[in-house]
Order: sequence, then structure tokens, then C-alpha cells
Amino acid sequence: MPKILVDADACPVKAEIKQVAEKFQLEVIFVASFNHYSLNTDGEQWIFVDTGKESADMRMMNLAKKGDIIVTQDIGLASILLAKGTFVFSNRGELYREEEMSLMLDIRYRHAKDRQQGKYSKGPKAMSDQDRSHFKDQITMFLQNM
Repeated sequence: MPKILVDADACPVKAEIKQVAEKFQLEVIFVASFNHYSLNTDGEQWIFVDTGKESADMRMMNLAKKGDIIVTQDIGLASILLAKGTFVFSNRGELYREEEMSLMLDIRYRHAKDRQQGKYSKGPKAMSDQDRSHFKDQITMFLQNM
């Protein structure tokens, strides 16, 4: 059985992930930096890592195995984990695909260059209840079809 690994620092759909995991009886591992440390983990499996820039990503890369399900909004991490044979979802329910990664990484690079030049765009829109429901529906359909 696959496990679900969650890049948990800024993940807005933790509750939805827990519900889906419970329904399919899957192990969930939340990975976060010590900046997000809490004693209140409600019996969930949390791994806390150093606050270094790539610490959570490195831990997730080491934990991920072929067939696992990953939830992250980090396109760079998604690209690496796809190469390991995992299934990677964004926090909005988008299933990342290997053939889209080059374009997505290029767009990310261009946005970073724009920010270096002082050009800022609006960030992503806030998660709505509809977005959360869409995420849950997408990952549920994926697991039903696995």
C-alpha cells in the first residue's frame, strides 16, 4: 500500500488528507520544519526537520518510495519526486505530470527572475471550501482507480 507524504509547512488541506487517508486506510506522514512544531498532533505521524531551506524537501525525498502519494505545492520537489515514480498532487488537487514539468519549472524560474527585479504579482487566491472539496474529490478518485 502506498503512503501519503505531505509537505506540511504551508499545506492548507491537511484535514482533507486525513479524511481520505482514513477512508482508504493509508499511512500519512506530515513533514514540516521546527518552525511549525506543535505538541498537538492528534496522534498523527509528524516529522519535524531543521529550518534550513531544503530540509523538509530532503526528508521527503528520502522517505518517498515508488507508488507513494505526495502532496506539495513545491514544483521543484514535485519534479524530483515524479522521477522516483511517485504520484504528486498540488494542494488544489492537480496531479502533476512528468511531461508538464519543464514548462512549470521554466515559469517558476521566470517568476523568480521577475521578483528579483522588483516585479511582484498577486499570489494564489485563497483556498475556498470549493477548492478543498475539489482536492478531496480528485485524490479520492485517484485512489479509487489505483
